[in-house]
Amino acid sequence: MNHVLCGLAANTALPPELVDRLIAVADADIASDLAGRADLSRAQAVALCSRVEESGVRLAREGRLTATDVDPEDQPDTALALLDEGAGNPEWGRLLAADPVVERREKLAACSGLPSDVVETLAADSDVRVVAELALWTTPDVATGLAGHPYAEVRRAVAGNEATPPAVLAALLRGEGLPPAQRCLVCDREKRPFTHDPQCARLDCELPPGASCDGSHESTVHDMWHAALRNPATPTQAVVAFVDHPSMLLRGALAERPDLPPEVSRRLAVDPIPGVRADLAENPAIDDALMRALADDQSHDVRFRLAHNPNVPLDVLIHLAATTRLGAALPPRIATASPAEVEELARSTEPAVRMLLAGRRDLPAETRDALASDPDAKVLKSIAPHPGLSEAQLRAMVHRHGVRVLAKVATNPDAPRRLLEDLTRHEPPVQKAFREVARHRRATPQALLACLTDAQARRIAAGHPALPPPAIVELLTDDDWQVVEAAAGNPSLPRAVMLDLVP
Repeated sequence: MNHVLCGLAANTALPPELVDRLIAVADADIASDLAGRADLSRAQAVALCSRVEESGVRLAREGRLTATDVDPEDQPDTALALLDEGAGNPEWGRLLAADPVVERREKLAACSGLPSDVVETLAADSDVRVVAELALWTTPDVATGLAGHPYAEVRRAVAGNEATPPAVLAALLRGEGLPPAQRCLVCDREKRPFTHDPQCARLDCELPPGASCDGSHESTVHDMWHAALRNPATPTQAVVAFVDHPSMLLRGALAERPDLPPEVSRRLAVDPIPGVRADLAENPAIDDALMRALADDQSHDVRFRLAHNPNVPLDVLIHLAATTRLGAALPPRIATASPAEVEELARSTEPAVRMLLAGRRDLPAETRDALASDPDAKVLKSIAPHPGLSEAQLRAMVHRHGVRVLAKVATNPDAPRRLLEDLTRHEPPVQKAFREVARHRRATPQALLACLTDAQARRIAAGHPALPPPAIVELLTDDDWQVVEAAAGNPSLPRAVMLDLVP
């Protein structure tokens, strides 16, 4: 791989004539970067696709090619990408449905708007994987017809298709009104009874871990039930019977549904498996009483996921913040807190609550400033990236807590240039701060040169347009290929150097 040319291919300042020259010599790696250029003309896109067919898929998905630019016989993957985006010629389906490559027929089966005869051809495909892919994305009528397919894998796909009629989904769950499945991929390949060893060492084995069949195709049927339970189109009355099913995966899928009757939710809340209770705790549809009960669950995962339930009562969330390690991620309930609730949270005596609030980036100035002077370092780390903080406030944080807040201060979008330079000179140095400074839009040449001393920050700083051109040129021969690509992609790389580098 030529990392210099790959970097140049992504360089936003590369002149159009050099883009043409790169297209003429592009391999798959260079073409991948060229295909992502925002300034690529349609003529250049067509030329690139003609030279490197693999690039056509990305070009098609990004709207750079039209149906008139593509020959489905010579560029089948690009044609499939256009069909998938709804921009191809549906008539291509007749050609692609006969493609000898199974994976292409699978991709075709996932496309919408195909002619009815193409759909029929795919539904009768000799490879069950193609039929299953069709079943997963097809229309209600076709899904209904495939629900009784002899292969359990096809039925599993029908169960996951949100267009499948509710009555059909109920039938798949209950096993009523449909003939039993006759085959599955497990009993196609192995003598029954068979259970696939999760540690299987066979290099040619394609069965998933735990796949099994004793004649009832049990692992595939289990997957079908799981898909139906997670399908929002499946009727409520058809899913509630799984509340006591032995499989915790099925009970967990049930616990995630927004249409649970209260009595089912209450039974799942005392499920012996913490993972099932955690799935329930994150369900926005459960009531306040159940959330309050789950707030005292012995499992950390249950309490953690309850804290990230968008409908959790604020007082319950405050309790959870004080008793459970929630990390720094902003819980949805705090993100949507009203102005009065924001004031309440800011006055909390619990630092973890103030830290979570400080994760918002739309706080009123007075609340932001009060949190910026908080005595707790974790609160300052959370508020430090907030827009609008002054240089004095940011420096005060560093003065009081040093290395504990340095990297977060460096992420502040309004951090002054002089402060960024000072952060790179801090003793002891903080390596993560170098990386944040290296990606900061206000980073100065001096700060970026300092960032080159850190291996990871070097990869970021090499692509920063404020890095001095002589340093950029020097990095083109760096031992780290990621640094080389970043430097070659730097828009401040001198034009004369670009001219010399492109063949």
